[in-house]
Amino acid sequence: MGSSFTNNYKKYYKVKIKMTTSKQVPSERPDPVSFSEALVYWLKLGFISFGGPAGQISMMHQELVEKRRWISEHRFLHALNYTMVLPGPEAQQLATYIGWLMHGLWGGIAAGVLFVLPSLFILITLTWIYLAYGDLPVVAGVLYGIKPAVTAIVVFAAYRIGSRALKNNVLRVLAALAFVAIFALDVPFPYIVVAAGIIGYIGSRFAPEYFVVGGGHGASESEYGPALIDDDTPMAEHTRFKMSRFITYLIVGLLIGAGVFIFLLSSYGWQGTLTQMGWFFTKAALVTFGGAYAVLPYVYQGGVDHYAWLTAPQMIDGLALGETTPGPLIMVVAFVGFVGGWTKEIFGPEMLPLAGAAGATVATIFTFLPSFLFILLGAPAVEATRHEVGFTAPLTGITAAVVGVVLNLATFFAYHVLWPQGFGATFEWFSALIGLAAFAALFKYKVGIMPVIGGAAVIGLAYSMVL
Repeated sequence: MGSSFTNNYKKYYKVKIKMTTSKQVPSERPDPVSFSEALVYWLKLGFISFGGPAGQISMMHQELVEKRRWISEHRFLHALNYTMVLPGPEAQQLATYIGWLMHGLWGGIAAGVLFVLPSLFILITLTWIYLAYGDLPVVAGVLYGIKPAVTAIVVFAAYRIGSRALKNNVLRVLAALAFVAIFALDVPFPYIVVAAGIIGYIGSRFAPEYFVVGGGHGASESEYGPALIDDDTPMAEHTRFKMSRFITYLIVGLLIGAGVFIFLLSSYGWQGTLTQMGWFFTKAALVTFGGAYAVLPYVYQGGVDHYAWLTAPQMIDGLALGETTPGPLIMVVAFVGFVGGWTKEIFGPEMLPLAGAAGATVATIFTFLPSFLFILLGAPAVEATRHEVGFTAPLTGITAAVVGVVLNLATFFAYHVLWPQGFGATFEWFSALIGLAAFAALFKYKVGIMPVIGGAAVIGLAYSMVL
């Protein structure tokens, strides 16, 4: 992998590469890892993967590359580079890729599922508490502090993405156009993604210096000793590309998705809430370039404006809960699904918790199924080439547009947090102070997301108690 990508990886994902001069580097490969041993690790990761994709990727690097030496840094970064150009949550896809690399099909499925499953159960529980007891002063006070902190996190995400994506004025203009399109013209997010991809493709033909990002594989900058899956480890049989295997995985994956969808369609009809969730979150899964922050405006447009599964303030609360739980941030879709199932009373007024759990489960299945297919279908080709799977020109354009979309999301959150009753009502000055303090902690003092949210929650609770 090229040194430019490695430098960006360390800069933006804050992986702390250990210097090898201070201690002796192991000279022998680790013992083979059993499937059960790997299973225990993936389950543990599902419960402790806080901090968003940056923290999760850093956590996997430190554990799998530096400590356990299950995979070399070169192979780790090679897999990460592939997942970064895919739609969907890159940290979950990276876990799926490494699990597949180690133990084949079932290793990949186990790693990917266990990365998500604990978060699903935790969010179902927290969302039930939120809907059933959200009016309690303690819960309201905690959320009062978390909301402006989440707004600051989204603003910081826009800055972080923009600082690495907008390298020239052409891309900056593209980001600005995307912001205007979604903010002022209410253009649906998928159209923005498609348009940005087309602009990137056309731009690469006439002005490639603005859209083409190069790079190539090179030696890793650090060594931790031989890894179980090292740079020179021969390809295992299951990692070799086979057309028959590709077709089998594709058919099985499509049959799973189609089977669940047909069941929902036959049970509840096309207009049924669960059916519409299956269709909507499948589309969402295919346009999540740029991570969870980028797809949230699309989820907002569908969940709030079109389907009325939840309200705008509830969407903010959902992101707040998503930031405080392990797993991919995109798991906020489980919150949307739960609230939608509860709000629409799909099983009747006496079974609201079950309706919510069904909505959360459907949202999760259709959001993550494409991610598994992307890895299981594409990873063998990536392993066969061992060449950089860099950003193509269309993806460069999409990434630039994502900055404008995330900035729109920050604007949306700021409005609903600072003027919850509209511009004509009282300005929430204390929320503004919490938000500014949270942004300063993230930007200037490099404080982690979880401490920022925890501190904001305590401040919000204390403020609500003295009112």
